[in-house]
Amino acid sequence: MTKKTAKAFAPGAISSFFEIFNTHPNGTPITDLQYMGARGGGFGLQRGTHTQVTLNGATESSIEISINNQPTPDAKVTQAITQILLNQVTKKYAVTVEHQIDVPIGMGFGTSAGGALTTALALKEVLNLPLTYNQIGKLAHLVEIQLQTGLGTVSSLTFNGGLILVTEPGAPGICKIDRIPLNPDYVVVVGCYKTLIPKKPVLTSPQRMQQINVYGQRALEAILAEPSLENFLAQCWLFAQNAEFATEGVRELVSVAEKAGAIGAAQNMIGEVVHAVVHEENASSVAEAFKQTLSSNQVIVSRIDFEGVRLIK
Repeated sequence: MTKKTAKAFAPGAISSFFEIFNTHPNGTPITDLQYMGARGGGFGLQRGTHTQVTLNGATESSIEISINNQPTPDAKVTQAITQILLNQVTKKYAVTVEHQIDVPIGMGFGTSAGGALTTALALKEVLNLPLTYNQIGKLAHLVEIQLQTGLGTVSSLTFNGGLILVTEPGAPGICKIDRIPLNPDYVVVVGCYKTLIPKKPVLTSPQRMQQINVYGQRALEAILAEPSLENFLAQCWLFAQNAEFATEGVRELVSVAEKAGAIGAAQNMIGEVVHAVVHEENASSVAEAFKQTLSSNQVIVSRIDFEGVRLIK
């Protein structure tokens, strides 16, 4: 067969607050993983995950993965979703998956969900598989849950971007999504410390989950009572503090952003990262204020994405 190639893009998905759903109301564990997930909300960015999938005929199936031009055989989420789709065909293929990621990895930008969705979308295209967005999203959601790399990001990325609220948890098609309407002129300025916050302790500690869920539920109720950009950012920042995610460095960046003219700022879930939403004319002043503390390569300026994950030329 001739070589087949397809490309897909997933916005960087900033999660600003969340509430974990892995048990039923009576406390028993959810065993059907498509109903497990998170409620929460955040922003899609025009920077994110670009993925190219190349397919060649082969006598035995194989998968090669690279991230930012570096071979990455241990990219477990991409490996898993690729294998799942390859299992749906009888022929053997050599699959090459190349991710170019222009947001920090492992710091609350949804890169594992973005990688899973873009891989599945592009691979569906080259394999000519009859799948809808929700069906692709469900597969990616299940992989994220099983590998403990995320809870609700796939659901938010499968739908159009902007300022997204996941009001009921679960895989795409089961979850409920709402949005707060946003002017496309807003810009997001992000300041990233280099410290990684491990997700696994958060997703496996009952005490930590209970604490997060109390404040996550309060945040969502307060946001839905007054669904504005300003109130969203204020409630998310309150959540970060009450749920004990906010470090001294994060507190400093939020304060700096607000003094430099941001509409508001909150913390990436989960990362030692601050995202400030600004009017376009204030983007440079907030970015420069962040650079008083951080190096230039730790500051990102991006417009908001309103399209969600998609195939691209």
